[in-house]
Amino acid sequence: MNREQVISYIKDNNIQKVKFAFADIDGVLRGKVISTKKFLEGLKTGYGFCDVVFGWDSNDVVYDNVDITGWHSGYPDRLCFIDLDTMRNVPWQDDIPFFLADYSGPNGLTVPADPRSLLKKVAEEFKAMGYHAEFAQEFEWFNFKETPQTLQQKGFANIEPLTPGMFGYSILRTSQNDAFYADLFNLLTRFNIPVEGLHTETGPGVYEAAIEHCEVLQAADNAVLFKTAVKEIAAKHGITATFMAKWNQELPGCSGHIHQSLWTEENGENLFYDGTDANKMSELHKQYLAGQLYCLPHLLPMYAPTINSYKRLVEGAWAPTTITWGVENRTTALRVINTSVGSTRLETRIPGSDTNPYLAIAAALASGLYGIKNKLKLDIPQTIGNGYQDKTHGTLHSNLFDAATAMQNSSVAKELFGEGFVQHFTQTRLWEHRQYAKSVSDWELKRYFEII
Repeated sequence: MNREQVISYIKDNNIQKVKFAFADIDGVLRGKVISTKKFLEGLKTGYGFCDVVFGWDSNDVVYDNVDITGWHSGYPDRLCFIDLDTMRNVPWQDDIPFFLADYSGPNGLTVPADPRSLLKKVAEEFKAMGYHAEFAQEFEWFNFKETPQTLQQKGFANIEPLTPGMFGYSILRTSQNDAFYADLFNLLTRFNIPVEGLHTETGPGVYEAAIEHCEVLQAADNAVLFKTAVKEIAAKHGITATFMAKWNQELPGCSGHIHQSLWTEENGENLFYDGTDANKMSELHKQYLAGQLYCLPHLLPMYAPTINSYKRLVEGAWAPTTITWGVENRTTALRVINTSVGSTRLETRIPGSDTNPYLAIAAALASGLYGIKNKLKLDIPQTIGNGYQDKTHGTLHSNLFDAATAMQNSSVAKELFGEGFVQHFTQTRLWEHRQYAKSVSDWELKRYFEII
């Protein structure tokens, strides 16, 4: 709906309140419910929001090492702006109208670290070049018969999964929780997040969902909303859903793979496909892929943003550890899928389900743009077989500290996203490392408490 149609809808249906939210640096949705009066008044001027939302971590502890905001600035309000194109109703909350917002308005960007605005800028570059970027992110996540209260009471130990055992692609397990399973599919679709497929993965209580592909910004919006929507729907059934990359060392991790392709705006031609090539890959596809391979070491924290992300990126865990690509190879960092003209695409397999979709998708898109602009040659040969063993062209950083330090010092990262964003984002990742470094883990207690 355009602005006039939205206003008419609100007035004609006597709607008294609306809900809006934006994603912070961790991809956590922060928002408010506001009156219709306030909503209508702010459509042009924006809505004031304390900028501490970009100055604290996922546990609301303020950073001590960022310049964008802090005690030194007094934590003022910054203006965010609702994107009317994102309107949808929340079917599990009395169909309240909901909107996404970001910090780019008519007078420019009000918060340089805003993830959605960052992706919008990269997407606009592609559009100006005549490309239509089509994306989708898929997610795996674990479900538990727990509430926030029981998790706290149990200290996150001995928690009960929704279903027992390893049972991937199980028809039985989903039927045993058919009310939750049906609500996920039906309510997400009504929430304007069309799900292409939903099934169990291998692991107790783990599901996987593929969201339908669409224009890149909308795809990121869908991915961000998907994670919160799943948590809210699960809560209605007394279930807690987690999108941690690796919640248990004995079980598989949870992926957030990104699928992508470029198309013509005019006639809808898949620009990644070339039937005359041995791998059905166009030169543009190869340049795009080469860009991602080249930029991977410079942007890894945008794909793997938490301490926990790197517990998933280990050999033999269905997640990549090397700078590799292959056709239909799930052991490589980048997987080319070329089964038909319409489905030819690139899958970036580094991200886990803990990613901020705006940042992960921006990293993939900007890396591909880097390859196209610089006409990079795909000089890294395809990996045939086990990608974990192919270390010829390097391995991914194994921890957040090394990855964030490399990105902070990277001229490539600053060229792609600007020094302001790179400094803020990497400082938040180094903060995350410091919080982890001073903590005492269960592993340490069990290993040292009595023996040492």
